[in-house]
Amino acid sequence: MADAKIRMGCLHMHHSNIAYIDAIVDRGRVELLHFVDPGLMRRLGSDAGFTPEQAGKQVRRQLDWMASCGLDVILITCTNYIAMLPDEPLDLGLPIVKIDEPFFASLLERPSPHLLLFTNPATVDGTMRRFREYARRAGQEPAIEIEVIAGTFDLVMAGRTDEYAAAVSSRLRDLARSGGYAAISVGQLSMADAAQSVATETGMSIGNPLDSLADHLGALIGTAATPR
Repeated sequence: MADAKIRMGCLHMHHSNIAYIDAIVDRGRVELLHFVDPGLMRRLGSDAGFTPEQAGKQVRRQLDWMASCGLDVILITCTNYIAMLPDEPLDLGLPIVKIDEPFFASLLERPSPHLLLFTNPATVDGTMRRFREYARRAGQEPAIEIEVIAGTFDLVMAGRTDEYAAAVSSRLRDLARSGGYAAISVGQLSMADAAQSVATETGMSIGNPLDSLADHLGALIGTAATPR
C-alpha cells in the first residue's frame, strides 16, 4: 500500500476532527473522504428509547455505506463509535483502522502513576473496556487513573471549539505543573491540540491519539506528516 495513492474514508463524530487527520496525511498520496455523523451522539443523549444496540447498528450501516464508496481503507476517529461495534473484525472487504488501537499500544509504554483524561463521559466505559482487553492480550495490567473534565464536551458539540480547547488546556496545565503524575494522556482526538500545546509549554510529555495514529498510518500507508 505504501507506493500507491489510496482513497481513505474517515468516520468522525464531529467535523472538528477533520483538520486533525488532514494535518497528518500527505494529500498528494492519499485522497481523503470525510464522513461526519454528530446526530448519533445527540440521539443517544436525548432519546431514552434508543439503545446501545441500535446505535451500534447505525455505526455499522454507516461503515457499510462508506465501504460501498470505492474506498481502500476506513479510519474511525470516534472512540465512542468504535466502542459501539463488536470486538470481532468487521467483514467489510477492506482494512479498518480504529484510532484507539495504536493509542492503546502507546499507553502501555507510559510510566505510572498515569492519568488518562476524557471530556465525553459517554465514551469512558467502552474505551476502557477495550483498553483492558487490549492490555490483557498483551499480557499487561496497567494502572491508569481516569478523569473526566466536567462540563467541556457540550462546548465542542456546540461548535465552541476555542472555549473547549481553553478548558482542556487549563486542566492539563494544572495537572502538569502539580507533579502528581509520571504520565498524563488524553483519550479523545478532540483534545490533541490542547495536549500538544501544553506539552510544549510545560515540557511534560502528554500522550494523545493523534501522535500514535500518525505513526500507525505512516507504517501502514506511508503518509505520516509531522504532527502539529
